[in-house]
Amino acid sequence: MHLQDIPRVKTITKEDFIKHYYKPQKPVVIERFIEDWPAYSKWRLDYIKDVAGDKIVPLYDDRPVNYKDGFNEPHAKMRMSEYIDLLKSEPTKYRIFLWNVLKEVPKLQHDFKYPDFGLKLMKGLPMLFFGGKNSHTFMHYDIDLANIFHFHFEGKKQIILFDQKQNKYLYKIPFSLITREDIDFSNPDYTKWPALKHAKGYETQLNHGEILYMPEGYWHYMKYLTPGFSMSLRSVPKKITNLSQALYNIIIMRHFDNAMRRIRGQKWIDWKNKKALIDTQG
Repeated sequence: MHLQDIPRVKTITKEDFIKHYYKPQKPVVIERFIEDWPAYSKWRLDYIKDVAGDKIVPLYDDRPVNYKDGFNEPHAKMRMSEYIDLLKSEPTKYRIFLWNVLKEVPKLQHDFKYPDFGLKLMKGLPMLFFGGKNSHTFMHYDIDLANIFHFHFEGKKQIILFDQKQNKYLYKIPFSLITREDIDFSNPDYTKWPALKHAKGYETQLNHGEILYMPEGYWHYMKYLTPGFSMSLRSVPKKITNLSQALYNIIIMRHFDNAMRRIRGQKWIDWKNKKALIDTQG
Protein backbone atom coordinates (compact mmCIF):
# COMPACT_ATOMS: atom_id res chain seq x y z
CA MET A 1 0.00 0.00 0.00
CA HIS A 2 1.12 3.55 -0.67
CA LEU A 3 0.41 5.37 2.59
CA GLN A 4 1.34 8.98 3.21
CA ASP A 5 1.33 10.65 6.60
CA ILE A 6 -1.87 12.48 7.44
CA PRO A 7 -1.03 16.22 7.61
CA ARG A 8 -0.75 17.66 11.11
CA VAL A 9 -1.37 21.14 12.50
CA LYS A 10 -1.03 22.40 16.06
CA THR A 11 -4.35 24.21 15.90
CA ILE A 12 -6.52 25.66 13.15
CA THR A 13 -9.09 28.36 12.41
CA LYS A 14 -12.52 27.60 11.02
CA GLU A 15 -11.63 29.38 7.79
CA ASP A 16 -8.42 27.43 7.25
CA PHE A 17 -10.10 24.13 8.06
CA ILE A 18 -12.85 24.74 5.50
CA LYS A 19 -10.40 25.93 2.82
CA HIS A 20 -7.60 23.38 3.19
CA TYR A 21 -9.36 20.22 4.42
CA TYR A 22 -13.15 20.26 4.26
CA LYS A 23 -13.64 21.62 0.73
CA PRO A 24 -10.92 19.40 -0.82
CA GLN A 25 -12.04 16.51 1.44
CA LYS A 26 -8.60 15.78 2.87
CA PRO A 27 -7.89 14.36 6.35
CA VAL A 28 -5.94 16.26 9.00
CA VAL A 29 -4.77 15.74 12.60
CA ILE A 30 -5.24 18.74 14.91
CA GLU A 31 -2.88 18.33 17.83
CA ARG A 32 -3.71 21.01 20.41
CA PHE A 33 -7.29 22.13 19.95
CA ILE A 34 -8.99 20.79 23.10
CA GLU A 35 -6.53 21.58 25.87
CA ASP A 36 -9.12 23.90 27.47
CA TRP A 37 -11.67 21.09 27.73
CA PRO A 38 -12.07 19.47 31.17
CA ALA A 39 -11.98 16.17 29.26
CA TYR A 40 -8.39 16.85 28.21
CA SER A 41 -7.15 16.39 31.77
CA LYS A 42 -9.95 14.23 33.20
CA TRP A 43 -10.72 11.65 30.55
CA ARG A 44 -8.70 8.60 31.45
CA LEU A 45 -9.85 5.02 31.87
CA ASP A 46 -9.96 5.37 35.66
CA TYR A 47 -12.22 8.42 35.38
CA ILE A 48 -14.63 6.60 33.07
CA LYS A 49 -14.64 3.71 35.53
CA ASP A 50 -15.58 6.10 38.33
CA VAL A 51 -18.46 7.78 36.52
CA ALA A 52 -19.79 4.85 34.47
CA GLY A 53 -18.55 1.71 36.23
CA ASP A 54 -22.02 0.32 36.85
CA LYS A 55 -23.16 0.61 33.23
CA ILE A 56 -23.59 -2.60 31.21
CA VAL A 57 -21.72 -2.10 27.95
CA PRO A 58 -21.89 -3.95 24.60
CA LEU A 59 -18.62 -5.55 23.48
CA TYR A 60 -17.40 -6.53 20.03
CA ASP A 61 -14.36 -8.50 18.88
CA ASP A 62 -12.77 -9.37 15.53
CA ARG A 63 -14.66 -12.59 14.80
CA PRO A 64 -15.87 -12.87 11.17
CA VAL A 65 -19.40 -11.82 10.33
CA ASN A 66 -21.90 -14.65 10.83
CA TYR A 67 -25.27 -14.79 9.13
CA LYS A 68 -26.92 -15.18 12.53
CA ASP A 69 -25.56 -11.83 13.71
CA GLY A 70 -27.93 -8.90 13.59
CA PHE A 71 -26.81 -5.43 12.53
CA ASN A 72 -24.33 -4.17 15.17
CA GLU A 73 -25.31 -7.00 17.52
CA PRO A 74 -22.76 -7.25 20.39
CA HIS A 75 -20.71 -10.39 20.99
CA ALA A 76 -20.72 -9.97 24.77
CA LYS A 77 -21.76 -7.61 27.57
CA MET A 78 -19.97 -6.57 30.74
CA ARG A 79 -20.03 -3.90 33.43
CA MET A 80 -17.88 -0.93 32.42
CA SER A 81 -15.82 -1.31 35.62
CA GLU A 82 -15.03 -4.94 34.76
CA TYR A 83 -14.23 -4.04 31.16
CA ILE A 84 -11.79 -1.29 32.15
CA ASP A 85 -10.10 -3.65 34.62
CA LEU A 86 -9.74 -6.11 31.75
CA LEU A 87 -8.27 -3.43 29.45
CA LYS A 88 -5.66 -2.50 32.04
CA SER A 89 -4.71 -6.03 33.02
CA GLU A 90 -4.19 -7.86 29.72
CA PRO A 91 -4.61 -7.55 25.94
CA THR A 92 -8.19 -8.18 24.84
CA LYS A 93 -9.97 -8.16 21.50
CA TYR A 94 -13.12 -6.74 23.05
CA ARG A 95 -14.03 -3.22 21.95
CA ILE A 96 -16.88 -0.81 22.60
CA PHE A 97 -18.15 1.28 19.72
CA LEU A 98 -21.02 3.73 19.20
CA TRP A 99 -21.56 4.20 22.96
CA ASN A 100 -23.73 7.31 23.30
CA VAL A 101 -22.32 9.67 25.94
CA LEU A 102 -25.50 11.73 26.32
CA LYS A 103 -27.70 8.69 26.76
CA GLU A 104 -25.47 6.62 29.04
CA VAL A 105 -23.64 9.19 31.22
CA PRO A 106 -25.09 12.69 30.71
CA LYS A 107 -22.61 14.31 33.13
CA LEU A 108 -19.78 13.60 30.69
CA GLN A 109 -21.32 16.20 28.39
CA HIS A 110 -20.03 18.90 30.74
CA ASP A 111 -16.45 17.82 30.02
CA PHE A 112 -16.40 18.83 26.34
CA LYS A 113 -17.66 21.46 23.90
CA TYR A 114 -18.88 21.20 20.34
CA PRO A 115 -16.10 22.86 18.35
CA ASP A 116 -16.89 25.31 15.57
CA PHE A 117 -15.17 24.00 12.47
CA GLY A 118 -17.77 25.54 10.18
CA LEU A 119 -19.87 22.36 10.01
CA LYS A 120 -23.17 21.67 11.75
CA LEU A 121 -22.43 18.84 14.16
CA MET A 122 -25.09 16.33 15.23
CA LYS A 123 -25.23 17.24 18.91
CA GLY A 124 -27.31 14.24 19.92
CA LEU A 125 -24.71 11.71 18.78
CA PRO A 126 -21.38 12.05 20.60
CA MET A 127 -20.11 8.46 20.53
CA LEU A 128 -17.35 6.78 22.56
CA PHE A 129 -15.12 3.95 21.35
CA PHE A 130 -12.88 1.79 23.58
CA GLY A 131 -10.30 -0.88 22.84
CA GLY A 132 -7.56 -3.01 24.41
CA LYS A 133 -3.97 -3.34 23.25
CA ASN A 134 -3.78 -4.66 19.65
CA SER A 135 -7.56 -4.78 19.23
CA HIS A 136 -8.74 -3.33 15.94
CA THR A 137 -11.71 -2.49 13.79
CA PHE A 138 -12.16 -4.01 10.37
CA MET A 139 -11.51 -1.63 7.51
CA HIS A 140 -14.90 0.02 7.02
CA TYR A 141 -16.71 3.25 6.31
CA ASP A 142 -19.70 4.63 8.15
CA ILE A 143 -23.20 3.92 6.90
CA ASP A 144 -24.13 7.63 6.79
CA LEU A 145 -20.90 8.76 5.05
CA ALA A 146 -20.61 11.55 7.64
CA ASN A 147 -17.78 13.99 8.16
CA ILE A 148 -16.18 12.70 11.37
CA PHE A 149 -14.09 14.40 14.06
CA HIS A 150 -12.38 11.71 16.12
CA PHE A 151 -11.01 12.87 19.50
CA HIS A 152 -8.56 10.44 21.07
CA PHE A 153 -7.95 9.98 24.81
CA GLU A 154 -5.27 7.95 26.57
CA GLY A 155 -2.54 5.97 24.84
CA LYS A 156 -1.87 5.56 21.14
CA LYS A 157 -4.00 4.47 18.21
CA GLN A 158 -2.96 3.58 14.67
CA ILE A 159 -5.18 4.90 11.88
CA ILE A 160 -5.19 3.96 8.18
CA LEU A 161 -7.54 5.80 5.78
CA PHE A 162 -8.61 5.45 2.16
CA ASP A 163 -11.06 7.47 0.12
CA GLN A 164 -13.82 5.87 -1.94
CA LYS A 165 -11.71 6.11 -5.11
CA GLN A 166 -9.62 3.20 -3.77
CA ASN A 167 -12.55 0.75 -3.62
CA LYS A 168 -11.31 -1.29 -6.58
CA TYR A 169 -8.15 -2.24 -4.65
CA LEU A 170 -9.63 -2.92 -1.19
CA TYR A 171 -11.57 -6.18 -1.58
CA LYS A 172 -14.83 -4.47 -0.67
CA ILE A 173 -17.66 -6.78 0.38
CA PRO A 174 -20.79 -6.17 -1.73
CA PHE A 175 -23.92 -4.94 0.08
CA SER A 176 -21.72 -4.10 3.07
CA LEU A 177 -19.57 -1.34 4.52
CA ILE A 178 -16.45 -3.47 5.11
CA THR A 179 -13.58 -5.07 3.23
CA ARG A 180 -12.58 -8.73 3.55
CA GLU A 181 -12.26 -9.34 7.28
CA ASP A 182 -9.23 -11.62 6.89
CA ILE A 183 -7.01 -8.77 5.67
CA ASP A 184 -4.57 -7.45 8.27
CA PHE A 185 -4.21 -3.84 7.16
CA SER A 186 -1.45 -3.21 9.70
CA ASN A 187 0.65 -5.95 8.04
CA PRO A 188 -0.98 -6.97 4.73
CA ASP A 189 -0.07 -10.17 2.91
CA TYR A 190 0.44 -8.97 -0.66
CA THR A 191 0.79 -12.51 -1.93
CA LYS A 192 -2.77 -13.20 -0.86
CA TRP A 193 -4.12 -9.68 -1.49
CA PRO A 194 -2.05 -8.34 -4.44
CA ALA A 195 -4.42 -5.50 -5.35
CA LEU A 196 -3.62 -3.77 -2.06
CA LYS A 197 -0.19 -2.89 -3.47
CA HIS A 198 -1.93 -0.31 -5.67
CA ALA A 199 -4.06 1.30 -2.94
CA LYS A 200 -3.18 4.89 -2.01
CA GLY A 201 -4.13 6.13 1.42
CA TYR A 202 -3.09 7.82 4.64
CA GLU A 203 -1.82 6.78 8.05
CA THR A 204 -1.02 8.27 11.44
CA GLN A 205 -0.85 7.52 15.14
CA LEU A 206 -3.20 9.44 17.41
CA ASN A 207 -2.10 10.53 20.87
CA HIS A 208 -4.06 11.82 23.85
CA GLY A 209 -5.97 15.02 23.05
CA GLU A 210 -5.49 14.90 19.28
CA ILE A 211 -8.33 15.21 16.76
CA LEU A 212 -8.52 13.37 13.46
CA TYR A 213 -10.80 14.76 10.76
CA MET A 214 -12.07 12.04 8.42
CA PRO A 215 -13.85 13.33 5.31
CA GLU A 216 -17.14 11.99 3.99
CA GLY A 217 -17.22 8.26 3.38
CA TYR A 218 -13.53 7.62 4.13
CA TRP A 219 -12.56 4.03 4.83
CA HIS A 220 -10.88 3.70 8.24
CA TYR A 221 -8.95 0.97 10.03
CA MET A 222 -8.14 1.63 13.69
CA LYS A 223 -5.80 -0.37 15.90
CA TYR A 224 -5.27 0.34 19.61
CA LEU A 225 -1.53 0.23 20.23
CA THR A 226 -2.30 0.66 23.93
CA PRO A 227 -5.60 0.53 25.85
CA GLY A 228 -7.54 3.72 25.25
CA PHE A 229 -10.70 5.36 24.02
CA SER A 230 -11.95 8.03 21.65
CA MET A 231 -15.02 10.16 20.99
CA SER A 232 -16.49 10.96 17.59
CA LEU A 233 -18.63 13.91 16.56
CA ARG A 234 -20.17 13.91 13.12
CA SER A 235 -21.75 16.10 10.48
CA VAL A 236 -24.03 14.90 7.69
CA PRO A 237 -22.45 14.66 4.23
CA LYS A 238 -22.82 17.78 2.13
CA LYS A 239 -22.16 16.25 -1.29
CA ILE A 240 -25.45 15.23 -2.90
CA THR A 241 -23.96 11.97 -4.19
CA ASN A 242 -22.75 11.03 -0.69
CA LEU A 243 -26.05 12.02 0.92
CA SER A 244 -28.01 9.91 -1.56
CA GLN A 245 -25.63 6.97 -1.02
CA ALA A 246 -26.09 7.32 2.75
CA LEU A 247 -29.88 7.22 2.35
CA TYR A 248 -29.58 4.15 0.12
CA ASN A 249 -27.34 2.43 2.70
CA ILE A 250 -29.75 3.13 5.55
CA ILE A 251 -33.10 2.64 3.84
CA ILE A 252 -32.37 -0.10 1.30
CA MET A 253 -28.98 -1.82 1.49
CA ARG A 254 -28.96 -2.62 5.21
CA HIS A 255 -32.42 -4.18 5.12
CA PHE A 256 -31.71 -6.09 1.90
CA ASP A 257 -28.54 -7.57 3.42
CA ASN A 258 -30.37 -8.58 6.61
CA ALA A 259 -33.13 -10.20 4.56
CA MET A 260 -30.62 -12.18 2.49
CA ARG A 261 -28.93 -13.41 5.67
CA ARG A 262 -32.26 -14.75 6.88
CA ILE A 263 -33.10 -16.34 3.52
CA ARG A 264 -29.73 -17.80 2.46
CA GLY A 265 -27.86 -18.00 5.76
CA GLN A 266 -24.10 -18.55 5.66
CA LYS A 267 -24.23 -19.10 1.88
CA TRP A 268 -24.96 -15.37 1.52
CA ILE A 269 -21.90 -14.43 3.59
CA ASP A 270 -19.70 -16.88 1.68
CA TRP A 271 -20.94 -15.55 -1.67
CA LYS A 272 -20.17 -11.97 -0.66
CA ASN A 273 -16.63 -12.89 0.38
CA LYS A 274 -16.02 -14.66 -2.94
CA LYS A 275 -17.53 -11.78 -4.89
CA ALA A 276 -15.16 -9.32 -3.17
CA LEU A 277 -12.22 -11.41 -4.38
CA ILE A 278 -13.56 -11.67 -7.93
CA ASP A 279 -14.48 -7.99 -8.18
CA THR A 280 -11.05 -6.86 -6.98
CA GLN A 281 -8.71 -9.31 -8.68
CA GLY A 282 -10.83 -10.20 -11.70
